[in-house]
Amino acid sequence: MAEAITSLQNRRIKDLVALSEKSRLRREKMVFTVEGRREVSRCMAAGFQVLEIYWCPDLVDEGEVDSLLAGSPAAGAARPEIFEVSQAVYSKIAYREGTEGMVAVVRCREHSLENLHVGENPLVVVLESVEKPGNLGAILRTADAAGVSAVIVCDPLCDLYNPNLLRASTGGIFTVPVAVCSSEEAVAWLRAHSVQILTAQLQDSSPYYDIDFVRGTAVVFGTEATGLSGYWRAQADRHVIIPMLSRLDSLNVATSVAILCYEAVRQRINKK
Repeated sequence: MAEAITSLQNRRIKDLVALSEKSRLRREKMVFTVEGRREVSRCMAAGFQVLEIYWCPDLVDEGEVDSLLAGSPAAGAARPEIFEVSQAVYSKIAYREGTEGMVAVVRCREHSLENLHVGENPLVVVLESVEKPGNLGAILRTADAAGVSAVIVCDPLCDLYNPNLLRASTGGIFTVPVAVCSSEEAVAWLRAHSVQILTAQLQDSSPYYDIDFVRGTAVVFGTEATGLSGYWRAQADRHVIIPMLSRLDSLNVATSVAILCYEAVRQRINKK
């Protein structure tokens, strides 16, 4: 039977709140929190190890919790500890509203290049020094929708398990293969896999619709504030641009990723 927690001063509840708020604590304990039945389900389906589940009977049926637990856990993983919480407690631990009455504590995963397995002619999104969790989350959501082979995050300035990233990705952090590495390591990996490198930039560029996205391709994006570093510009096989037809000179990076990924989808579908 699940342990019931009704006190806001409960040690587990205080630890859970701190875990959601502090990236340092997530790194030290190598765990993070996931909100919502949908996200927890996708997390478990991807083989992440769920350690604890907190659920509120006022917001989610016990049968849904049982159904979730009946799914396949991570290989060798023990059954998660289950805690029933009051609505007041759930309001304390929930990072956002409308998350289906469930919060889980999950073991972090190593995101290394060695763990990436891409097929023939992969489509890869590379992000240099991304700093806004919401942007990275939105990019992962797009990457899932467009069937991107992998997302490589180089020299990141944000935590992959930031709650805002998890919320924006709607589970994309679990469904899309992700690696974290240096820019130099990423270039070496792309070269080893015969993947062309396209950099999205304003200078010395060709319109994206004149570029071949059918072959193995990595599209590299920089930060909105400073764009790509000189290192990536020098490594590029081609430079691509999204034409801007009025007064502004750039798009949000997540929007740019969506446009170029779906150009790749269009070309690859038409090639079949």
